[in-house]
Amino acid sequence: MRGADHQSGTLFSYISPEAMVPVGHPLRVIRPLVNAALDRLASDFAKIYSPIGRPSIAPEKLLRALLLQAFFSVRSERQLMEQLTYNMLFRWFVGLSMDAPVWDVTVFTKNRDRLLEGDIARAFLLAILADPKVVPLLSDEHFSVDGTLIEAWASMKSFRPKDGSGAPPGEGRNGERDFHGETRSNQTHASTTDPDARLYKKAAGQAAKLCHMGHLLMDNRCGLLVAACVTPATGTAEREAAAAMMQEYGVRRGATVGADKAYDTADFVAGMRDQGVTPHVAQNDKNRRSAIDGRTTRHEGYGVSLKVRKRIEEGFGWMKTVGGMRKTHHRGTARSGWMFTLTAAAYNLARMPKLMAEMA
Repeated sequence: MRGADHQSGTLFSYISPEAMVPVGHPLRVIRPLVNAALDRLASDFAKIYSPIGRPSIAPEKLLRALLLQAFFSVRSERQLMEQLTYNMLFRWFVGLSMDAPVWDVTVFTKNRDRLLEGDIARAFLLAILADPKVVPLLSDEHFSVDGTLIEAWASMKSFRPKDGSGAPPGEGRNGERDFHGETRSNQTHASTTDPDARLYKKAAGQAAKLCHMGHLLMDNRCGLLVAACVTPATGTAEREAAAAMMQEYGVRRGATVGADKAYDTADFVAGMRDQGVTPHVAQNDKNRRSAIDGRTTRHEGYGVSLKVRKRIEEGFGWMKTVGGMRKTHHRGTARSGWMFTLTAAAYNLARMPKLMAEMA
């Protein structure tokens, strides 16, 4: 018998969002880890919120929502609020009931900016790594480091002379701008849209773009990211950020750090050895002398580090394609760095269901 296409609304609903989430869904493994990390950050949240006044969006809910944006490649916070309106999986993960109102996107953005004050993204990344279920996945002996370019949320037409000279773009929404015969550099020009963005290219023959530079420090045991940051794009930023991240994370003496040829400089190698860290850096001996000699290359572990080091590209790849960090949607190094670090935490969480299943 053919069923009737009759639609009738019910007065009451007795189904919770959790009942609609499949038992084997990966978010069921991720959510307890996130909640435990957020509990560890309770004191950090208390420092950046006033004890009086109108209640804000709960920082726990805000961070869960931002993690969903990275997990499911939601392009903007406006679309994220739209998804929260009708997506029961999203509502369950964030902690919203079936009939709870969704926040206005402007209010959500202002509350997100508040979390920059306490460096919550970095604290959240470390809180995930401190979970008793995650600690066995980490090692304190072998690390890898690398950097990548993150395209800035700024047009090349906004790269104008600092002294105010130069012809403005033509009329219209996307007016023409003739750069022919004009010499532009970071010393004489700056973006009016994102002053922190710099004109940079990583290799000869590539087009220079307005960008920031993102950096990652990876633990070699399971390829989890233990530190992340964003800096202005300069020729020395990768090596400076690597040394800062390793010191900030507390890499112990006797550990090793793998890196590509861009780190094969005398000052970086000497700096690592001063910290008691063995630099397993790929040799750059093309028309020059490498700072890495036989004292390092003769050991079997040197070759192993160079092979494992390539896994850090998986983190960059996920963060750029899935996490939406190929081109930042935020202006300024601080905001871009905050989102980059949170996306690194999301990458770790996305890998947890499989890693924890292998441990079981």
